[in-house]
Amino acid sequence: MTPTLLELEDDFTLLTLAPDTGASIVNWTVRNTGQPLLRHSDAHALNTGLPGKLACYPLAPWSNRIAEGGFDCPDGWLALTPNSLTDPLPIHGSAWQQPWQVISRARNEVVLQLDSTTPFAYRARQRFHLSEGKLSIDLHVTHLDERAAWHGLGLHPYFPRTARTQLQAPARHVWLCDAAKLPTHLSSLPAEWDFQPLKGLPDTLVDNGFCEWDGHCLIQQPDLGYELDCQVTGCDYYLLYCPVDLAFFCIEPVSHPVNAHHLPGRPGLRLLDQGQSAELGFSLHYRALDYASI
Repeated sequence: MTPTLLELEDDFTLLTLAPDTGASIVNWTVRNTGQPLLRHSDAHALNTGLPGKLACYPLAPWSNRIAEGGFDCPDGWLALTPNSLTDPLPIHGSAWQQPWQVISRARNEVVLQLDSTTPFAYRARQRFHLSEGKLSIDLHVTHLDERAAWHGLGLHPYFPRTARTQLQAPARHVWLCDAAKLPTHLSSLPAEWDFQPLKGLPDTLVDNGFCEWDGHCLIQQPDLGYELDCQVTGCDYYLLYCPVDLAFFCIEPVSHPVNAHHLPGRPGLRLLDQGQSAELGFSLHYRALDYASI
């Protein structure tokens, strides 16, 4: 069954959301041309009911994979089970796999909310706002459980990739991973993964967490005629996923590295008591490129 969709618009862009499908973004496009600014979701992708086939979805109350079948909290062990057919480990929290409710709605803004009891009680809110070609996403979580628990947040956008896609996302270190895609140690950046300058994406697989990020990201799409100037608040990590020979890539702002629940010091995670909150913000500003200068 086709899910119910919401549309927001400003003078330059149109945003389509699927609240019932994990509060996912279905498409974000330029109004006068239809050009997708995130990976395009067609009817088939939408009808799968899978947020991972769409353009962006929220990550709460953690991002990416957790090993060892769960994690330790002050009141004891919190057991987790795998929640994806494509991964043997629990991944991306639980917010993306539940329907969200519409709290408020206007022409250029909507607020969605989820009250979850899995894996513990929490409330998540997402605010989407469009203004002059700028999409702002604010993700907020409040811990509702009587027992304190570790929280992390993130967003999982998918971007089009062409032969000339370029990325600038200054970071200082990267987590290298084992065969299970779990981090093993921090490393200085290999030259091909150093996105201090604007540069093309690697031809080989990247699926790693980058840290000490300044929060700014520029995605330039000369083949598609636009760029996205992005800024994040509330985190200094990102995950970069560049699959080989596929027409998309992901740069995901996240509050913590993969498997942070089992890394020394639990970097980036926050231990929240009942009523305490955490938040993350991500803005993406669309600008048309001058074809004469490309």
